[in-house]
Amino acid sequence: MSRKFPLIPTVIVLAAVATMIGLGLWQLDRKAEKEALLAYYDGALDNPAAVNFPLTDADPQRWLYRQSTLECREVLSQGAMSGRNTSGEAGWAMAAQCAVDGGEAEIAIGWSRNPTPPEWNGGTVTGTIAPLGETVRLVANEPQAGLEPLAKPNPSEIPNNHWAYAIQWFFFAATALVIYALALKRRLARKG
Repeated sequence: MSRKFPLIPTVIVLAAVATMIGLGLWQLDRKAEKEALLAYYDGALDNPAAVNFPLTDADPQRWLYRQSTLECREVLSQGAMSGRNTSGEAGWAMAAQCAVDGGEAEIAIGWSRNPTPPEWNGGTVTGTIAPLGETVRLVANEPQAGLEPLAKPNPSEIPNNHWAYAIQWFFFAATALVIYALALKRRLARKG
């Protein structure tokens, strides 16, 4: 019987299945962590106390969705990226890279249907700290340069799909076990 039973392939498959189950459990842990983070961000939205814009913070993302004020002393560059206005219409979020006390910061100054940035010379902007890749930007509460208001940053836009990833890993593990069991049954039937 021991000659018929493939020990090494069985160990490999079981190790792979254990890894997939481990990844599924890890995704469930990440789901709980993400839910706690989103709850923290929801609380930040409701916190009216302003914070200093995190120019030199090693972890600026911890200040997401808090209110802050920046003085754009000089507009270094301007551009446009896709964005939505307060009515949910798709268009262009106008952004300005500004020289501020302590460095540079990006400020989303408003929304437009036209991708051409408006003339804007800077000034004081109060807004919400929002994610921008690995860093943050300030999204103006009041539009600048004659633009329309941008949609307020909302933590509900952050995906929390860890439950789906966990189910996917558990499905992969079950599929691997079924396929291997069928292959093993066929192999043992041929040799028996």
